[in-house]
Amino acid sequence: MIKHALNVTREGDFAQWYQTVITEADMAEESGVRGCMVIRPWGYGIWERIQRLLDDRIKATGHENCYFPLFIPLSYFEKEAEHVDGFAKEMAVVTHHRLIHKDGKMIPDPEAKLEEPLVVRPTSETVIGAAFSRWVQSWRDLPVLINQWANVVRWEMRTRMFLRTAEFLWQEGHTAHASVAEAREETMKMLEVYRSFAEECVAMPVVAGEKPENERFPGAVSTYSIEAMMQDGKALQAGTSHFLGTTFSSAQDIKFQNSEGQQELAQTTSWGMSTRMIGGLIMTHGDDDGLRVPPRIAPWQVAIVPMLRDNDEDAALIDYCKTIQQALAKQYAFGEPVRALLDLRAIKAVTKRWGWIKKGCPIVVEVGGRDMAGGNVSVTVRTDLYKEDGKLNSAIVAQDAFLADAVGTLENVQKALFDQAKARADANIVRDVTDFAGLESYFEKAGKFPGWVEVEWAKPSGADLDKVVERLKALKLTFRNVPNDAAPATGICIFTGAPAVERILVARAY
Repeated sequence: MIKHALNVTREGDFAQWYQTVITEADMAEESGVRGCMVIRPWGYGIWERIQRLLDDRIKATGHENCYFPLFIPLSYFEKEAEHVDGFAKEMAVVTHHRLIHKDGKMIPDPEAKLEEPLVVRPTSETVIGAAFSRWVQSWRDLPVLINQWANVVRWEMRTRMFLRTAEFLWQEGHTAHASVAEAREETMKMLEVYRSFAEECVAMPVVAGEKPENERFPGAVSTYSIEAMMQDGKALQAGTSHFLGTTFSSAQDIKFQNSEGQQELAQTTSWGMSTRMIGGLIMTHGDDDGLRVPPRIAPWQVAIVPMLRDNDEDAALIDYCKTIQQALAKQYAFGEPVRALLDLRAIKAVTKRWGWIKKGCPIVVEVGGRDMAGGNVSVTVRTDLYKEDGKLNSAIVAQDAFLADAVGTLENVQKALFDQAKARADANIVRDVTDFAGLESYFEKAGKFPGWVEVEWAKPSGADLDKVVERLKALKLTFRNVPNDAAPATGICIFTGAPAVERILVARAY
């Protein structure tokens, strides 16, 4: 019988398990402001790795980083009615610029009311569109390819750390192009950047495809997403890419003179990925002992824990561990030097070991006096934590053998995490539902960990789509996307009875 590190299991209470992983892995904590969190070093270290690896991929496609203000004039949003309607209920608004003391309290100074309210950035299409209108005059100025790493605020009513917070961190890319074809090519290119990043770096299998009309970004012509299956069978939208057409260029007057001397509106795109990816990481890879972090995005890939005794042997033991750390730093995994931490905190070695296990460090190396005398180390690999008898699987191996195998072990951990998640996702997508009654029956019988259902549909729009969405809402279901690699539709739409034109994923979602 295995005694796990956490006091709650995924099977017993998935929502509480998720919160427990965050706490026990020292990832984040409440901040005192509803919906806002303090991201602790381990959680932020994962975000920094996500930033670095994704930023490299974004720049490799020709984009440059820049920065735009946190505050956006309300008038910018009012120029684009559909966009402001989409975010109106989530906007935080600044109306005053000074506080005063009154009756023992701090209140906004009535004399310091702003002439125009400022919206705290929920997304930057409007302010960046205004800049594009200044930057773009001729076809020679196109394309404009920019990205920014920033925080945004959306006043969420129901919050959950990393998944849905009032303030979160993200990157948002914005581009302007001379033609529809170029803008659509950009949209799909960045969707592929997100897909490959999620699978290759986060070890998170995803389905890339187009969102239906009701799930489009406000003001978009087309929205595409990558969808990931969590261990409870729900879907998580992990990244989006939008073809905006001339919606924002018309509102913000982004015009250019084409090569024939005529004025045209630019075609624009936007795309983003946020700290929600960390929530997806937890729910994709975590187990009943805590987090499991893929080596490519782990802040530390190896944690070295000397068993210090507060005696004369400690100095030699620390030197022995430093030799291991230095040898690891000279090796390369995934094109970068291995990141190894020597943990010299003055706490018990067993406490440090389980702390690193709960954080999800890929490899934990413990070294005691006996190990040092024999030229050995004790190695625990996070994806192979227990023996068949339920005891911790810590293998004593020669130091040289460990160093020779370290990079291969990290590569194996990365692959194992992806393979496990991929097998789970593939086994929980059902494709044989042929009518709405079958869809309803499936989710009624699926239990608390349902998977996804891929069905054929006729792609209704407008009021007809609204009726379908309401039927799904009654079952707490949503459309996810139309997979790019879905098989052709050959039957009847399960919602309308009309001939189907494509296949779409239906699921419960975060």
